[in-house]
Amino acid sequence: MTEVTRVPLQPIAKGSLTKLWLGVLAAVLLAAGIAWLAMPAGVSVEVVRAGEGPSPTANDVVFVNYTGRLDDGTVFDRSQPTNLPVEGVFPDGTPLPLSDMVPGFTQAMVQTQKGGQYTVVIPSDLAFGADVPPGGPIPPNADLTFDVEVVDFMTREDFDQRLQTLQQMMMQQQMQGGAPAAPGGAAGAVPPTEQDGPPQ
Repeated sequence: MTEVTRVPLQPIAKGSLTKLWLGVLAAVLLAAGIAWLAMPAGVSVEVVRAGEGPSPTANDVVFVNYTGRLDDGTVFDRSQPTNLPVEGVFPDGTPLPLSDMVPGFTQAMVQTQKGGQYTVVIPSDLAFGADVPPGGPIPPNADLTFDVEVVDFMTREDFDQRLQTLQQMMMQQQMQGGAPAAPGGAAGAVPPTEQDGPPQ
């Protein structure tokens, strides 16, 4: 049988344990502070009106109404009504595939919910940075602000399938020589003229 040699433990000096924990805490805070300083400023998402349900993912297509502004208030872009020929295929709003957007816009949209309204501020390094589209209204290194209403969202696969369905419906209508019918409407119905006013 082996014999265990006993070594007496020395008592910890009074206050040493407190100093040890303070040293560990200081090291953790210093590391966190350095990491925070090294991180680029992220997007800011202010909730104007809360939405409901799950949030979109970075691979989804969001349907939004939006206005994009520069820091001086200049509007550089806004959504336009999408007058799709067949109602009910897509939700209202401008479809934006998040995988094709600037990183800051995608980061903001994954923090939103259907039906919500948001003010989003995107720093230039998460927008276009110095590589702005030539001849466009956005100057280099500009921060961007968007007022966004999230109407709905869907997966990219669902969007692509619906787009294909819409294209097939339009081709069938063209081959039949009529206009696409709205749900519940007669095929080949004559669309309203400007004199008739907007459809009710």
